[in-house]
Amino acid sequence: MYVSDLALNDFRSYHEVVLALEPGVTAFVGQNGQGKTNLVEAVAYLSTFSSHRVAADAALVRQGTDGAVVRAKVVHGDRPTLVELEIVSGKANRARLNRAPARTRDVLGVVRTVLFAPEDLELVKGDPAHRRRFLDDLVVLLTPRLAGVRAEYDKVLRQRGALLKSAGAARRRGARVDLSTLDVWDGQLAAAGSQLVAARTRLVRALRPFVAQAYEQVSAGQGAARIDYRASIDNADGVAEHSAADLDGDEPPALAAREAVEGREMALMDVPALTERLLAAMGRVRQKEIDRGVSLVGPHRDDLVLSLGTLPAKGYASHGESWSYALALRLASYEVLRDDDSSPWGVDGEPVLILDDVFAELDTRRRERLAAMVAGAQQVLITAAVPEDVPAALDGARFTVHGGEVSRG
Repeated sequence: MYVSDLALNDFRSYHEVVLALEPGVTAFVGQNGQGKTNLVEAVAYLSTFSSHRVAADAALVRQGTDGAVVRAKVVHGDRPTLVELEIVSGKANRARLNRAPARTRDVLGVVRTVLFAPEDLELVKGDPAHRRRFLDDLVVLLTPRLAGVRAEYDKVLRQRGALLKSAGAARRRGARVDLSTLDVWDGQLAAAGSQLVAARTRLVRALRPFVAQAYEQVSAGQGAARIDYRASIDNADGVAEHSAADLDGDEPPALAAREAVEGREMALMDVPALTERLLAAMGRVRQKEIDRGVSLVGPHRDDLVLSLGTLPAKGYASHGESWSYALALRLASYEVLRDDDSSPWGVDGEPVLILDDVFAELDTRRRERLAAMVAGAQQVLITAAVPEDVPAALDGARFTVHGGEVSRG
């Protein structure tokens, strides 16, 4: 899959820009603030309906206008598809497929991207929310219907949280608290939450070997990377967790620990049983939830655990190791998407790989290794401040971006 044409209207700094792209490597070169990242951000937005730089869509609309439009022609094999998203300030996005109106959820999956940017260092060093979003964005790319499940979970979580706060306030006033509505929200939260946890767990199992392989390649064998899913329901149920140190080696304790991890993950992928576990756990902590006014069990409190050797990467990995780990997570995402045979596009569901201003952040060795690893991708979009930041191994088409103008060569 590759993007052959990109057109933006009132997106970020651009009033209008139209670009013809091609397979292989394309680099957008320009100093900071000239608009090069806006171009690749637009491509990635078509994939996830979100920006890697801002939380609110309003920032994507050019100042002084009411909405922005992103159009792209995407080629799967010899089949072109025209995708269009209209971003309207304060309203839901509007979508078109091949010029016909479409539901936005029907657009998900047409464009697949994997984007690596300096912000990805937060995947290793930041709080769990960054890692949960990483998993959920990838889950939706693999299974677009789960976008609805994710949205439903977030909506129910907000409504349940508001009810918990009001119940807590009423209890402190000595008023009678009717919790019958809370039972309804419990059921809905458990139903959507179990699907999310199961999907995330399956994804972690698929990513795990690719993360280990990518980290070994990027770091030249300087450590072993492992990822695991930490579910709050396991903590609520008293299920023992195992660290990377527990899993190291071939001695009986390590073998037993690996079997325990396998059993725990299989249990997390059993949606009906997990729904019941979540409901039971919410019942056990209900009084604490009312006192604190927050939901204490569910995928919103889970985490992706990153280990390096026998230690957690967060807090122990050096700056260079953290960059290598973040790269490994994105490269593993690329491999999982490329291997996905459930895509309606079959073998041509390979994602567009986007490297947003990352080479300037890497030392020479990591830069060369990353370039060698991605050079064979069907389409790679790169942004860089100066031409020298683009490795020689990634020679290809080049656009100069200056003052909001984009020119070839």
